[in-house]
Amino acid sequence: MRRVTFDLDVLRSFVTGMELGSFARAADRLGRSTSAVSAQLKKLEEQAATPIFRKSGRGLALTEAGETMLGYARRLLELNDEAAAALHDVELEGWVRLGLQEDFGEAVLPDVLGRFARAHPKVKIEARIARSYELAERITSGNLDIALAWHSGETLPYSRHVADVQMRWIGPAKRIETSLRDGEPLPLVALEAPCLLRTVATETLDRAGLSWRMAFSSPSLGGIWAAVAAGLGLTIRTDIGLPASVSAMTPEIAGLPALPKMALFLHRKDAEPEPVAARLADILLEAARQSLPDNARADDSGLRNVA
Repeated sequence: MRRVTFDLDVLRSFVTGMELGSFARAADRLGRSTSAVSAQLKKLEEQAATPIFRKSGRGLALTEAGETMLGYARRLLELNDEAAAALHDVELEGWVRLGLQEDFGEAVLPDVLGRFARAHPKVKIEARIARSYELAERITSGNLDIALAWHSGETLPYSRHVADVQMRWIGPAKRIETSLRDGEPLPLVALEAPCLLRTVATETLDRAGLSWRMAFSSPSLGGIWAAVAAGLGLTIRTDIGLPASVSAMTPEIAGLPALPKMALFLHRKDAEPEPVAARLADILLEAARQSLPDNARADDSGLRNVA
């Protein structure tokens, strides 16, 4: 088998185009012409020796090989950028305040802290795990530099849409029958109010004409998982960070109404963040995207034609 060395510039155009949903937009962001990006994509397919794209309507979609290539491309660029930062920004100092919604605490935070600390050991990170509305308030008041949170309904001035993530009905890993079939109110498990997902659950059931009762509430996500695993009721979250004691349910099979998607945003305190905050935001965004389920839609992700 011949040895192939992939061109990192080509991989960056490929990944940027996928993340923006358009290679024309990727060309504009990277300061290249669309014809140059088209040539890069052709080179990538030649190096891979297999089709990366397939026709999908008027645009393009990834083949199975393309999906595999995208995962490796992100990892290669991640290591490249980490190495560059470690070599050229070794004197980066100061501190940065990071906020994360609870779902991403275990799924994203360890990777983010590890990568950032290796590249910038002199920077101190202050992390806060909280609910979306609190994170938004802290960004607005200047008490956080960056935060990853579900859209709380409040539009913040310096925010970036990351993805739309499907909400799921969550039940115990060991299936326990719900009381929908015999007409009894559906027992719900939720975080204490105010809670975005609690409101989504109750309003969705109300629109479907299904009765419900609040069987358990908790100030922490850990309490929610314990109550659901014990069979006290159902809750709604995403597929991100689910413990083994619970699992997502198929709405049609369980007789439950379909749930909407929730918008995920990266909030920044400033339009032009300090270098330490900007670097941490880049790492956080990459880690968050890697943790998203396959059905999440990121940044207009319907892939269009190169031109």
